[in-house]
Amino acid sequence: MNPFADESRTPAVRGYWHEPAGHGAGVLVVTHGASSNAASPLLVALADSFAAAGYAVLRFDLPYRQARPHGPPSPSTAARDRQGIENAVLSARTRVPGGTVILGGHSYGGRQASMLAAEKPDIADRLLLLSYPLHPPGKHAQLRTAHLPNLRLPVLFVHGTRDPFGSPGEMRQALALIPAPSRLVEVTGAGHDLRPFSWIKDIPGYFAPGS
Repeated sequence: MNPFADESRTPAVRGYWHEPAGHGAGVLVVTHGASSNAASPLLVALADSFAAAGYAVLRFDLPYRQARPHGPPSPSTAARDRQGIENAVLSARTRVPGGTVILGGHSYGGRQASMLAAEKPDIADRLLLLSYPLHPPGKHAQLRTAHLPNLRLPVLFVHGTRDPFGSPGEMRQALALIPAPSRLVEVTGAGHDLRPFSWIKDIPGYFAPGS
């Protein structure tokens, strides 16, 4: 694992790069949730697991986090965050040309990644959405699903059964809106932070050829 920076793009890409163990299977480009950053234990554990399975990994800070070390994102900067995600994918592609690209994110980061993929279906080959924030806690009618019917690439959702941002039943209803292949992995007893992380070791297998 090494620090990573691509200052040639606007917004810049800053985070950490993990070299794959053995022959490269592709690259995972993954970002954090609203209250976190690229050094979150969840992203570190995920990156270690994918690197061990043969993937290069770029875990990166969204532009709002680069601008402010603390605090939540603002709706007014969401478009810039999506541009930052696109730039991260472009940067990763220069290091792993022609490889499979998995784009992922936790919570807010996953939502923005999925919105970018709905706008630009060629941005990645697969999506990995961790604790997708289907609605604000306790506000079940405020669904964040408008873009889901526009997704055209396979999506893997990982969701805790005690996540207040969406129950497993609500998540299954949301998946039914996606025309591309989609799958829900439920982490029994986990909340929005998806702890404990024992499930992570199995996730690269969902992206193996033919899976």
